[in-house]
Amino acid sequence: MNDFEKVFGNILNGVFVITTTHGDKVNGMTAVWVARSSFNPPMLSVSIGKARYSHELIKESGIFAVNILSEQQTAQGKHFGFKSGRKTDKFKDIEYTTRKTGSPILKDISGYFDCKVVNSCDAGDHTIFVGEVLDAEAYENKHPLLFRHEDFF
Repeated sequence: MNDFEKVFGNILNGVFVITTTHGDKVNGMTAVWVARSSFNPPMLSVSIGKARYSHELIKESGIFAVNILSEQQTAQGKHFGFKSGRKTDKFKDIEYTTRKTGSPILKDISGYFDCKVVNSCDAGDHTIFVGEVLDAEAYENKHPLLFRHEDFF
């Protein structure tokens, strides 16, 4: 790990599964770069690698959901983080519901945001998608999972 990565490791992030759907395609990916962007209207931003299948689907559909993993869901974080949805159906045997946008909302999470894309910005090898929150819910007694490098690599 280089010095920059060591310093970035000191920034605390949650662990999220960003989900989306377009036509008959459904996908999700693990992310840690999520942030609130606006109070009114409520918005948040997600940073998605341009090479990711989810990037393509979010760009085409204009929708995404941010699933906030609970502290018992490291395995789900790994499940959605180590394979490409281009080659694997990540939702095979995974239960989920949908809300306003139709993006998957996972079970047993700490909470979710269901969003429509209102803006995007080039950010090197990533795109920052800004989403207006159309629906959100936090679940009682579900503490969020915090990212620790050693838990995922």
